[in-house]
Order: sequence, then structure tokens, then C-alpha cells
Amino acid sequence: MPNQPAVPRAVPDVGAVADNLRLSVTRLARILRRQDLDALPPTLSSALHSISFDGPLTLGDLAALEHVAPPTITRVVDKLKAKGLVECVQDEHDRRVSRVRATPAGHRYLNRSRTRRTAWLSAVLRELPPEDLARLMAAAPVLDGLAHPPAHPATEGNR
Repeated sequence: MPNQPAVPRAVPDVGAVADNLRLSVTRLARILRRQDLDALPPTLSSALHSISFDGPLTLGDLAALEHVAPPTITRVVDKLKAKGLVECVQDEHDRRVSRVRATPAGHRYLNRSRTRRTAWLSAVLRELPPEDLARLMAAAPVLDGLAHPPAHPATEGNR
């Protein structure tokens, strides 16, 4: 059989991909949140996760990580402190700087939450055909990249 030129693949409509992905991710996130009866609101949960894994952090660094304004992150941290999940500490090298870190209770909360959500998702994934599971595994780094975008002027106003 003679070599035939490859048929170019149709480029997906980025808007349609974005719309479908947004809807699927939103629904999945909502279902995962329901696995925790004592779930924090998404903003608090995300901030606690960032503090736990990237902290101790200054409020400014946390606001940048969470893509929110400084006054918003102050309110978020105040709510987490009131629940005993984070605490403010002085910086070891510069006593003028205050940092927020997760308390042992904050770490326990995250571990319990992660365990419940992972158990639910694992049970659902076990029902998938192996080829679908492999496609999800291959897509995971792409999704993670979307969740941690580099600073981009088009998104700066959407904080």
C-alpha cells in the first residue's frame, strides 16, 4: 500500500472543550464536596490546603496562591483561625513578618477529608473500563496544569 498523507485531525473547538470541561469539573467537585458532612466552604478548604502544603505563608503569598484580594484572604484566615485549623506565627528570620500555618487540627481535617473523597473517587474509578482509566491518568497532568496557571494578563482581572 503506497504511503498516503496523514489526514489532519480536526482541531477541537476550544470554546466547546472549555464549556464541557467546566461543567464536568464543577459537577465532580460538587459531588466530592458532598462526601464530607463537615465540609468547609470551597474557599476555606482551598486556603487550608494551600496553607498546609505550601505554608507557613504570609497573607500576601496566600492571597496570590488563591487568586483572591488581600482583604478576602484576611477574612478567610480569620474564619479558619476561629475553627482552630490555622494559626499565625512570627517569621523565624524577620520578626516583623507574620505567617499563617495549619494547626494539628487543620492537618487532621485535611487528612480525613482527603481520605473520604479519595475513597469515593476510587470506588467510582474501579467501575471504569481500563482504557478510560488510562485516559484519565494521561489527562491528570494537563488538568493539574490548568489548576496552576502561570500569571497571565488575561486572567489577572478575574481574581
